[in-house]
Amino acid sequence: MTRAEAGSFAPDWTSPPGDTILDLVEERGWTQADLADRLGYSRKHVNQLVRGKASLSEDAALRLHRVLGGSVGFWLTREARYRERLAASREVGLYEDWIEWLEELPVLVMMKAGAITKRRMVASAKAQVVGECLAFFGVASPEQWRRRCVGTQGAFRRGTAREGDRASTAVWLRLGELQAEQLRLPAYDRDRFTQALKEIRELTVEPPDVFEPRMRGLLQAAGAAFVLVPAIPKAGVSGVAQWLNRNPLIQLSLFGKTNDRFWFSFFHEAAHILLHADDRKSVWLDDGGGLSGEDEAEAEADQWGREPPDPVVSRCRAARAS
Repeated sequence: MTRAEAGSFAPDWTSPPGDTILDLVEERGWTQADLADRLGYSRKHVNQLVRGKASLSEDAALRLHRVLGGSVGFWLTREARYRERLAASREVGLYEDWIEWLEELPVLVMMKAGAITKRRMVASAKAQVVGECLAFFGVASPEQWRRRCVGTQGAFRRGTAREGDRASTAVWLRLGELQAEQLRLPAYDRDRFTQALKEIRELTVEPPDVFEPRMRGLLQAAGAAFVLVPAIPKAGVSGVAQWLNRNPLIQLSLFGKTNDRFWFSFFHEAAHILLHADDRKSVWLDDGGGLSGEDEAEAEADQWGREPPDPVVSRCRAARAS
């Protein structure tokens, strides 16, 4: 192979760059010792390069360019693609080891909700499903998922004694977070949020095609995200209020919803944002049952949600001023 041919060589990216080095060395009738002498490397280092045990550095790419031909970019790309393939191969191996994790997840429900790709759950597809589930939740391993998405739910503030399946709840919450992340929100403005709620109260007599876009616009202008995520079987969650970074999120499902329950749930979650803004680490989960148990904050949110708009706004402003 000539130097020009080396520059246009189309390698097998799954093999180490050393295979290309050996091909070019054999074309010239050299030994590895000859190559080491020309490169200025030890025989041991050249042998490690050839076997893929040593990474091909920028320095090595420059020397190979001068001795064997091919551009510096060719050699660096050759190395990067090989390492990428090695990493992908190791990743697949990990996914195969983690297939049992899928038994903890509502996989078919996730497919139906569009969280992961719909496919038959045959053995050959399960490793790829593991990878998609990790990407959906934004975690590196099942253990991180158990700690972050499920383990922390014990600290969630629930408005009722009923607790749904934690994995299903995690899916529903994540679907809402992903929707909220797509919104370009300004900084949260409490006064604008309060005013938005007052205007939204006046929309409760309107049909959904009128009130929903208006709600979203008013809340987004105040720096608050509002998303509707269809109910997930076994999650048993009607609504949630939480803070994502510096912006609040109100997320509702249509679980057990009638028109009046929808509005009560919305204003209940909005109450958490207004009345409990000092507690931005809590995630306020509700199933829409209207039972607050012994949680004082939930009882307060229930009361807030049932009040007419003017006393509510006045009360919030008075509390803020004090």
